[in-house]
Amino acid sequence: MPVVRGKNIEPLFTAEQIAERNHAMAREIANGPTKDLLVIAVLKGSFIFAADLIRALHHTGLAPEVEFITLSSYGTGTVSQGVRIVKDIDSDVHGRDVLLIDDILESGRTLLFAKELLFERGARNVTIAVLLDKRVKRKEKLEADYVGFECPDYFVVGYGMDVAYAFRELPFVGVVTGDA
Repeated sequence: MPVVRGKNIEPLFTAEQIAERNHAMAREIANGPTKDLLVIAVLKGSFIFAADLIRALHHTGLAPEVEFITLSSYGTGTVSQGVRIVKDIDSDVHGRDVLLIDDILESGRTLLFAKELLFERGARNVTIAVLLDKRVKRKEKLEADYVGFECPDYFVVGYGMDVAYAFRELPFVGVVTGDA
């Protein structure tokens, strides 16, 4: 079991499993709506997944434009106070197919907000790709179009996901199981 920053990290999805699934998802996405495709990565947690998935999309022959949006679904506490845009995209989405990429779909509030926002701005179609789908936490009626893995109800780290800004660099998704 890897030890990082004095913590035991139990791998849940290995780097190899993730890479294989990213390529499979890219092939699925390439068969979907991709007219004038704009990929929008939801920061911060999705940055590694988005980079790898975008490179996998390139291997399928797609050449999307790429944007980033930062959304916050929490105020100063741990209870959701709605969703706000911290950093918006610069591109016009009118008439375009948009692929939203996020690290994990839990309650669905953030991604539902983003999807509705893009439709309001005139997107032709909006699909969602997530690395992890944690259905047990869903609060909104929203499903991702492309899912890497179903995620058990664990707090996960690695592959861009963090706890207090730590563990984002891990090449796998894991669970902190305690001190080393």
